[in-house]
Amino acid sequence: MISQIVIVLFDGFAFGMLLFLLSVGLSVTLGMMNFINLAHGAFGMFGGYVAVTVMRQLGLPFLAALPLAFIAMALLSILIERTLFRRLYKAGELNQVLFTIGVVFVAAAAATFTFGTVQQVIILPDWLRGSAEIGGVRFGIYRAFIILVALIITALLVFGLERTRLGAQIRAAVDNQRMAQGLGLDVERVFAITFALGCGLAGLGGALAVEIVGLSPSFGFQMLVYVLIVVSVGGLGSISGSFAGAALLGIGDVAGKYFWPEIGSFLIYLLLVAILLVRPLGLFGKR
Repeated sequence: MISQIVIVLFDGFAFGMLLFLLSVGLSVTLGMMNFINLAHGAFGMFGGYVAVTVMRQLGLPFLAALPLAFIAMALLSILIERTLFRRLYKAGELNQVLFTIGVVFVAAAAATFTFGTVQQVIILPDWLRGSAEIGGVRFGIYRAFIILVALIITALLVFGLERTRLGAQIRAAVDNQRMAQGLGLDVERVFAITFALGCGLAGLGGALAVEIVGLSPSFGFQMLVYVLIVVSVGGLGSISGSFAGAALLGIGDVAGKYFWPEIGSFLIYLLLVAILLVRPLGLFGKR
């Protein structure tokens, strides 16, 4: 029984870290830029397709495909942010929701036209396959890899926002945009970098998710519910909140499906309701 609990905690935390990578970018753009980007999952989907394509067509290794997925989605997001999303920054929330959900439909159609509706698979290197036994319990190596990547990304994000000049500029632009502009700060450039960072992380999360949840044109819709739940539970604009919320929901989701399969799929929604009843702004929400 103890080994089962340990495995559920490990698999749940790994799934939570995958949700964290997919959702932290949305938390940043939504909480700091006040922009409701429901197309965030589409960047994760295309990140997955980038990784699969470069591995198949160019023969690149998995570890090279991951940063390429990040870079490709960051560059694509800059193009879309400059041409489309930028016009909606001062628009109403309803306009942002309707427009970005429309982008998800367009992205799904483009993926269907380009790659078809067949589930894509990714070929992991041998050293990421299988499991390792520790203390009589077998742990999946790929899930451990996901946890390691998520912890590194978390440390880099916290350091970047708290200890670097760019992080200070982002915080200043968010706290008081007009004053930041008055002091000579290029707020539009800062927001473009922030948006690219968030979408790049979604692309990285999408590439890592292919092995766990699969990849198809419906990926953007499939993961949208999860990332919105993580952002709601964690609190807007909070990296630590997204981390804690994703870990909690990941463990809850896996534990529910393992121990109570009849209601396991609904447990994550029960957790969402229970947490928001106690903390309406999320675990680390401030406004």
